[in-house]
Amino acid sequence: MYYVTDSNKPFEQAATDLAEAVGRHGFGVLHVHDLGSTLRGKGVDFAQQCKIFEVCNPQPASRVLSTDMRLNMALPCRISVYTQQGRTMIGLITVDDVLNSRMIAYPFRLLMCCLVTDGGGALILAHSAQHPAEWAP
Repeated sequence: MYYVTDSNKPFEQAATDLAEAVGRHGFGVLHVHDLGSTLRGKGVDFAQQCKIFEVCNPQPASRVLSTDMRLNMALPCRISVYTQQGRTMIGLITVDDVLNSRMIAYPFRLLMCCLVTDGGGALILAHSAQHPAEWAP
């Protein structure tokens, strides 16, 4: 499910090189989420570095969407550069992993949800007979 490799490069160099590499392979970088800075900016004590690159190759994306428009929920692809225990790591989860993850609430699957970009919240709907009394408003 997770495809992760070590990089011998410093974090910022790995992030810069990743952006250049995806371009050489026909992908565009749509957005970069600086998760580490975002968390620290909100007062969270978060020592690690983490940048999430949203990348897309227009031709394959168009073919996927023309087959089944619902697959837009698995796009764009995300590649992360992050630090862990003093090492720089690069990782991703494939579109197949996203589409095969367990269903949360139709049509959303577990790996379609992102705590940063999707608000980090959840709404749980249940019949009153199905939840403990302490959940009641």
